[in-house]
Amino acid sequence: MSRFQGWIRYSAVSLALVFALTACSSPQNGTTDAAPTSGTKQEAKQTAVVGGELTYALATSPDSLDPHRSGLAVAVRVLRTIYDSLVVQLPDGSIKPWLATEWTVAPDGLSYTFKLRKDVKFQDGTPFNAEAVKFNYDRILDPTTKAANSAALLKPYKSSEVIDEYTIKINLETPSRAFLGNLSQALLGIVSPTAAKKYGDQFGKNPVGSGPFSFVKWEENASIQVKRSPDYNWAPEIVENKGKSYLDQITFSIVPEEATRIGSVQSKQVLAGETIPPQNVVSLKSDASLQVLQANTTGLPYTLFINLRKAPWNDVKARQALQAAIDVDAIVKTLYLGTYQRAWSPLSPGVFGYDASLENGVKPDIAKANKLLDELGWVTGADGIRVKDGKKLTLHYVDGAPNREKRNDIAVIIQQQLKKIGIAVEVEITKDTANVIYTKGDYDIYGNSQVNSDPNALYAFYHTGDPKGRPTLSGLSDPQVDKWLEQGAVETDDKKRVELYKQIQKSIIDNAVIIPVYVFPYTVAASKTVKGLKFDSLGYPLFNDVFIQK
Repeated sequence: MSRFQGWIRYSAVSLALVFALTACSSPQNGTTDAAPTSGTKQEAKQTAVVGGELTYALATSPDSLDPHRSGLAVAVRVLRTIYDSLVVQLPDGSIKPWLATEWTVAPDGLSYTFKLRKDVKFQDGTPFNAEAVKFNYDRILDPTTKAANSAALLKPYKSSEVIDEYTIKINLETPSRAFLGNLSQALLGIVSPTAAKKYGDQFGKNPVGSGPFSFVKWEENASIQVKRSPDYNWAPEIVENKGKSYLDQITFSIVPEEATRIGSVQSKQVLAGETIPPQNVVSLKSDASLQVLQANTTGLPYTLFINLRKAPWNDVKARQALQAAIDVDAIVKTLYLGTYQRAWSPLSPGVFGYDASLENGVKPDIAKANKLLDELGWVTGADGIRVKDGKKLTLHYVDGAPNREKRNDIAVIIQQQLKKIGIAVEVEITKDTANVIYTKGDYDIYGNSQVNSDPNALYAFYHTGDPKGRPTLSGLSDPQVDKWLEQGAVETDDKKRVELYKQIQKSIIDNAVIIPVYVFPYTVAASKTVKGLKFDSLGYPLFNDVFIQK
């Protein structure tokens, strides 16, 4: 057996994700202690109630219910009810069977051969088989699909070969340590080939998968409804209930206004609501009829990317001045009241290779920031703003609307902080971030995050960008970082892989390519009658075990 095979089939700690799930406690350093939830094995078996409707308030509207075309995390809340994946990733990082029962990997790491379940059907009656898997992955690569995040997750997929009805061989362009874990994500969920062909561009409004719930209707900007799939019997190891759901249906209400969403939970208009703001967590916890559940998301924390393509930020001293002047601790404590964990690295805690030694390494130092700008020749003007060659030192800070997770407020605080060292911050809040950021590249700082399960997620953000492709947010082009990223993508020795990613993280922080801000905790407030709500390894909710206590 090759080292690739040993890693995939038997290592329970290769990815070493730390699952953070609590009944909402105070923040911890790195992880939170797993606490018993209403979804414990004993309770689900003894007291599960069949029937009823769960009403669940979403903070924003999904863009599409076609997993291959969606680009929004909020869509995954719904997608995971409708679609299954080939494999599942457990909280300890191990990869286990789901629609695939077993797999082997070629010694060179360039192909995977999957054996598939023979008892699965899509919700429209289409049989699940090797042809369906091939159709799905080829569909993502098809330019006419206009795939979004799924295309990046599927890389370096090359082609599929149907060996027999329930055996498929998947070929890769290059070996990839992240590939198998990526197959577990909802955005690579398996869609019904029949439905995808029938509905074409409208499949996202007429989704069909093989999951525990089937689509009923979508009322634009109002609600999405799914109902129990009566024949479902192939849930993965991450949930207790392997058969059909206890719930009759779930109605996802779209409630962007925070106060309305919270009020809906408190008044029992909905039984659960997501993305609870920090200032409401304490009061909700004190309500005897409610529970607050929280799971730290993994991947790339909310990060301020400095545009290295723009002067003076292409100079490391100018970036280090920003790094020294921005007081991230003050921002996180002021806005999130101890409910969000501060980020220190390009990766969030819990991702394989996370470098905990970076924690507490960067501290506010106004004197250092001023000294660096002095060395670069920026002289403080009469109005307090620095000037060089007749040009004021300004920073164009772009953020998106609406004010998700108080990110607009971060911009305002940074504007105040950088004024102290003579930098004028121009804040632009726009709904058209795609155009401003990716088409025009008109920004000095822009914040973003990504939910992911493998450190290879760093590749798309920090490897030298393809001149013909979408530009990276930082514009970093460092041959050494490129080399480490390329090695990390294929390295089979876990110890060596950890060291590669530690070098990458250290280099990014030492060179002030970014300002990491916070790790986002997915927070749900729910009636105590809602039992069995769990979260997957990325922090997304799972509804297989949910029931409503009478």
